[in-house]
Amino acid sequence: MSQPKKRKLESGSGGEGGEGTKEEDGAEREAVLERPRRTKREWDQLYYEGYSDVSVHEEMIPDRVRTYVYRPGILRNWAALRSKTVLDVGAGTGILSIFCAQAGARRPARVRCRGQRHLATGSGTGAVQRAGGPGARPAGTGGDCGVAGAGGCHRERVDGIRTPARVHAELRPPRANQVAEGRRSSPAGLRELFIAPISDQMLEWHLGFWSQVKQHYGVDISCREGFAPRCLVGHSEIVVQGVSGEDVLARPQRFAQLELSRAGLEQELGAGVGGCSCYGWAPGHGFAIWFQVMFPGGESEKPLVLSTSPFHPATHWKQALLYLNEPVQVEQDTDVSGEITLLPSRDNPRRLRVLLCYKVGDQEEKTKDFALED
Repeated sequence: MSQPKKRKLESGSGGEGGEGTKEEDGAEREAVLERPRRTKREWDQLYYEGYSDVSVHEEMIPDRVRTYVYRPGILRNWAALRSKTVLDVGAGTGILSIFCAQAGARRPARVRCRGQRHLATGSGTGAVQRAGGPGARPAGTGGDCGVAGAGGCHRERVDGIRTPARVHAELRPPRANQVAEGRRSSPAGLRELFIAPISDQMLEWHLGFWSQVKQHYGVDISCREGFAPRCLVGHSEIVVQGVSGEDVLARPQRFAQLELSRAGLEQELGAGVGGCSCYGWAPGHGFAIWFQVMFPGGESEKPLVLSTSPFHPATHWKQALLYLNEPVQVEQDTDVSGEITLLPSRDNPRRLRVLLCYKVGDQEEKTKDFALED
């Protein structure tokens, strides 16, 4: 994987975005400048409040791809958990604490925000004891989640930690820095990030909709067709949406490996995307990013793979889509190359910013700056 050249990123205040070859929209820039600035503590509080709504957990727990990797990932490593005290930071409903109790943990200690205490009602002492036997006891603490460690009164020595990852790559508001929920529950695991050019079939239908109105209703409003790309893809927002393997135009490129037990994305992460050749003729609408992580499978067991690839069963993470300002036509063996840089937004360190420099075929190199919307 080639190393990227250092590029000077344009200044901005969190709402970064735009294409390097286009003139910035003055109204949008003025709106960004008028946006009230929040402190890090305020951003942290908004982040944690995002987990206090039960609908968020209703989305995560039914994600069988996710849960069917987490549960065996814990149970197969029972030897490392038996009779141990495990601290579950960011416990939410407490389901992973119960999995730890099922694996033989003596005391799953749960840490969550004050506003999330109601989520674990019914999954406390009784549920843990039913899962792990009478010797299993939960310890719950709640504190000010704006403070590292979440505060609280738990003073017992813990033998293992299950805590949210600190990597800015899930790309899903309001939890943009949580790639997956297992930073140290995967002590030997690596998070791998992939990128690939895509042709979004649904987007293509929307872009061509206005030219089809006349044949249905006898009214020609195809003049709006030129305006549609500005509304649908002319923005600089990172779009969280699922695509299928059929939408991928070329072989995916792995552009980063992150060791979760030691590193997060507090600083810039850049990588070159080597040239990849397109499979066939199609309109190229942008790029998709996704991640994959491996959990240790336990003694004599194969590692467990959690993938959010469009070639695998869908997850609640979906993929992160970076749309170009206008489609680019590609054909068999069209070369696509470039550089991608991930870094925290200036305004909100929990939001991701992506600087994409790309070249398609013989076209000139372009740069577009993406950000997650609040």
